[in-house]
Parts: sequence; C-alpha cells; structure tokens
Amino acid sequence: MSLISFLADNADVRQRFKKEFSKPEFRIEKELVAAPLTTRYSTVGTAFDYLLRFVVQRLNRSSKESGLWIAESALSFLGKPSLFNKGQKIVSRARKQLAAYLKSGYMSETLIESALALATLDPILRAGLGHEEIGEIHRDDVLDLRNLLAAVDGQTFTARKLCVLNPTFGCASVLVGGADADLLIDDAIIDIKTTKNLILDRRMLDQVIGYYVLHHIGGVEGLRLKPRITKVAIYFSRYGYLHEMSISKLINEKKFPAFVRWFKQRAARAFPSERRVTF
Repeated sequence: MSLISFLADNADVRQRFKKEFSKPEFRIEKELVAAPLTTRYSTVGTAFDYLLRFVVQRLNRSSKESGLWIAESALSFLGKPSLFNKGQKIVSRARKQLAAYLKSGYMSETLIESALALATLDPILRAGLGHEEIGEIHRDDVLDLRNLLAAVDGQTFTARKLCVLNPTFGCASVLVGGADADLLIDDAIIDIKTTKNLILDRRMLDQVIGYYVLHHIGGVEGLRLKPRITKVAIYFSRYGYLHEMSISKLINEKKFPAFVRWFKQRAARAFPSERRVTF
C-alpha cells in the first residue's frame, strides 16, 4: 500500500478528507500546449516526472534528494537474474546520462530514452506489475516528452533557498506503506500531473494534502530541520501551468491536530503490527 492506495482503497478515509478539507474553486483556463501523442499515458507521465526532476536538479545545484529513485528501489523486486541485470543496466545508463546533462545542459535523446526506461521499472515497485515491458521505448513517446519539456518555464522551478527532489517523509512515509512527492521547492510541496484535462479533482487534492500531513508528522527525509510549508501545488505539465494552493485556506488550524491523530491511528490499522510506527 502507499498514500495513494490508502486514499483510493478506503472509502472512510476519502470521506474524512472530504469532510475536513473543502475543495477550492478551480476556474483556470489555459491553452493545451503539449497534447498527448500516444495512449501510454502512465509511462509518459512517469518518465516526465523523472525528466522534470532532472531539469530542476540542474536549475538548483544545491538541490537534495531524499533517497534512491523508485526505479532503483524496484531492482530488488525483479527476481530473475536476467531481469535484475536488465534493470541495473537501465539505472546505470540513466545515471551516466544524467551526469552528462547536469554538466552540459544538453537534454539528449538518450537521456529521454533513459527516463522512459526508468518509467518501466517504477510499476514493479509500486504495483508488482510490468515485468514484460521493462526497457520498452517508443519513438512517439520520446517526441511527446520533448513537447512536455519545451513547455517548462525554468523560473517556475528555480528555488530561492530549498529544493528537494522526490521528497519522502521519514517515519510518516512508512506509516502509509510508502509516500514520495515529486518536488519540494522552498515552501511548496509539488505534485506533477501529466494529464490532458485541466481540472482539479478530489483525488489530486487529497494526494497533495496527504503529503502535507505526512510532512507535518515526519518532516522531510534528509533534512535536519522540518521546513515550513505554506503551499501545496500541482504542475499541469501539458499546460505548462503550476497551480498553487495556500495551506491556510485549505486547513483549519484548530481542527488539524485532531485530524492528524485520527490519520495516524487509521493508517496504522491498515498495516500489520510489525510495520506500524511509533511517534
């Protein structure tokens, strides 16, 4: 299970989030600047998550990473030596191509292909699926990703002080069986959505609020001090648009401590006793 599945699989959890956090109005009109070129939406979306983090890493040379890539963590779940070796080569190649990009600033087609290959490993860890698709790359996906990258405004992702790539939330991530946001930039937790629909649905809102709750409980892995988070945000990559939401408008400070206590207890009940976390 993960934060996403914890929310998706438990109706009472969704109802509690809906009761506690009202969905703000979303009346945004933007032009679709990178229309999807394929139907491999999940793979392209995951590959873009990697690529945008690579771009952000180059924009912010002092950026930090909470831990391993999901694709790296997936290697230990591959089982067969032949699959493990294939996965290991994908990760090694991607690391090498990333180092070249960070040095030169040139986004090569090889790095884009590596991101797509990494994206085929993520489902192994997250869902135990996709072994037959490891390393599969399609040319139209590469072009799709080129268009998504062209829509990125570097200023949007340039931090003033703090930048964390793929942040996790220490013991709080363990509490829900795993949780990793896409980016933390200064005072905002950011989730990337590669969807052709410019809508803020309840699932998206609950996910980013969930990250804020986990940050409140466990801080950010790798940071000595808990950063002050005042916003959660969603980057709609096909529109090149970052939508920010103020925590003060989403959360009732007086009710929040009681919600956090409930969240800990409810999450703990979703896991075997040996995986529970004491706070």
